[in-house]
Amino acid sequence: MHWYEKLNQYFPIEEMKSKEHMEALLKERKDIYHKDEGRYHVLMYAELPNFIFIDYLFVSKESRGQGIGHKLMEKMKKKEKPIILEVEPVNYEDSDTEKRLKFYKREGFEHASSIGYARRSLATNEVNKMEILYWSPGHGDEEEIYEAVVKTYNLIHTYKDEKFYGASYEPVHDVVTFNENNYEDILNDLEKSD
Repeated sequence: MHWYEKLNQYFPIEEMKSKEHMEALLKERKDIYHKDEGRYHVLMYAELPNFIFIDYLFVSKESRGQGIGHKLMEKMKKKEKPIILEVEPVNYEDSDTEKRLKFYKREGFEHASSIGYARRSLATNEVNKMEILYWSPGHGDEEEIYEAVVKTYNLIHTYKDEKFYGASYEPVHDVVTFNENNYEDILNDLEKSD
């Protein structure tokens, strides 16, 4: 199965970039946008001088529990840069959301609780709320994480959006907000994993 089909089957439509958008990033932004693909995984990420943004991480169901996700995270951590990602809030009707959050908590990620993120999907026209998680080799500063999220939105998410979707995403400051100590820490509420 093609790497895009794997991602498209796993991630909800409102979170997916089009195949054309992702292929353009891989070709035209190959200095920063990368694909790490194996038989059981697909990792799409952007690496900039001072941070890494994980766009998509897929590990096939049949290989879960074999440490593939952990190995991929270790590979990213060895670069000694903050790692940032967007994740769905816990949805108790979808057990994968809680498993995903527990995985990132085990990997040492923190919730950037002062950063709000809500983007209107061009595919569904629904507002899609996401949480920002980060891992940092030193003590993470959420203002720096916020600046990295803003940069990612402008460089990756909205890259040629009108060309690929026939419309533009909202301006970054309508989507990404910084409000110190104004949001709940979603990782604190997770039960400890075995």
